[in-house]
Amino acid sequence: MKRFLLVGALGALAVGLWFTVLAAADDGKPDVRSGGDGPLTMAVYGDAPYSNVAADYTHAPPWNETSEFDATPAFIQAVNDDHKVKLVLHVGDIHSGKQPCTFGYDKSIFDLWTQFRDPLIYTPGDNEWADCHKSGEGGNAPYPGGPSGTYVDYANGNPVANLGLVRQLFFANPGQALGGDHKQVVSQAQAYDPAHPADAEYVENVMWEQAGVLFVSVNIPGGSNNDADAWYGAGVTAEQTQEQTQRTAADIRWLHAAFAQATADHVGGVVIMAQADMWDLDGKPLTHIAGYEPIISEIAADTTAFGNPVLLFNGDSHTFRSDNPLKDNQPCLTEGGACTTDAYDTHPALNTLDVPNFHRIVVHGSTFPLEYLLVSIDTTHPPAPSSTSFGPFSWERVQPS
Repeated sequence: MKRFLLVGALGALAVGLWFTVLAAADDGKPDVRSGGDGPLTMAVYGDAPYSNVAADYTHAPPWNETSEFDATPAFIQAVNDDHKVKLVLHVGDIHSGKQPCTFGYDKSIFDLWTQFRDPLIYTPGDNEWADCHKSGEGGNAPYPGGPSGTYVDYANGNPVANLGLVRQLFFANPGQALGGDHKQVVSQAQAYDPAHPADAEYVENVMWEQAGVLFVSVNIPGGSNNDADAWYGAGVTAEQTQEQTQRTAADIRWLHAAFAQATADHVGGVVIMAQADMWDLDGKPLTHIAGYEPIISEIAADTTAFGNPVLLFNGDSHTFRSDNPLKDNQPCLTEGGACTTDAYDTHPALNTLDVPNFHRIVVHGSTFPLEYLLVSIDTTHPPAPSSTSFGPFSWERVQPS
């Protein structure tokens, strides 16, 4: 006999949105409670393996051999040898913005990840799909020596097609984590809102409960939420607008469902994983990242209503950072010490936000040597408040020797 738990997203009654998530099942169907309730230690990393050297498309492939790629098997072995680690999270970008988007490269990363002993949860980054159209990644670049009309990037760098490739390789089995141990999670492809059947496309968005907290991943690509960088340098097309609009709405519905589940199950915290640093201007005007504001607003509202600690992991901007961008003038640490900017200020349209039970960590990436963030969760005996802890979460940076 299976038990269904019907939970409504916050504010869902007002707009008629309801989500059905299986809380427990004995027939192989999705079970959001896929992990134990005891303490958990996990490794979180992203923006790897990278190359800081632009690919030279004037010669035949391979174009993306890098020292980081070559070092990845040893890195994976180091994570495997860390017996505290029971889970691995990769927050996106499996190559740099100077490397092409090809089936062969994506498949090589998939093959490397089969070496992880522990389950691996991955959320896609912009470099492996949303930015594939850019010339620096080989979008629309002629394939040297190839047949006429062929190009370096998969599907000529079309972002939608490259997201499809990522799904084909990394999410072929909805609700199945990568790596070892055959971990089951709940995918949006399995538990989408019936009022929005197109949400079933977002197989990469998953949730599960473990260590007394709920984890949720959402596909939010870095840069501008695939909104401000026109594909192929031309004007924004209807296909690009549809992609950004549809995915953002699906992400928001998935976040609502996750927080509703967390509230119904009385968990001690929520972990959000996404690739984008939604507060990083990267030298561009404020309008460049305005496409993230609907998502930030919903995270803020759901976090406030939930009341317990919410921790966001993202990559994208490459440099370790620990802060709370949903509350003004909060402590902030980065690799060099105290931060020189307040991420809160990058979204003036949201300058009324005041969410104290939120924290964000940008994981270090893109440079050698590879490193991971060792994160522990203990809801029963939470760590003392410090610069390396928040609620039931504590962390330290690890560079394997």
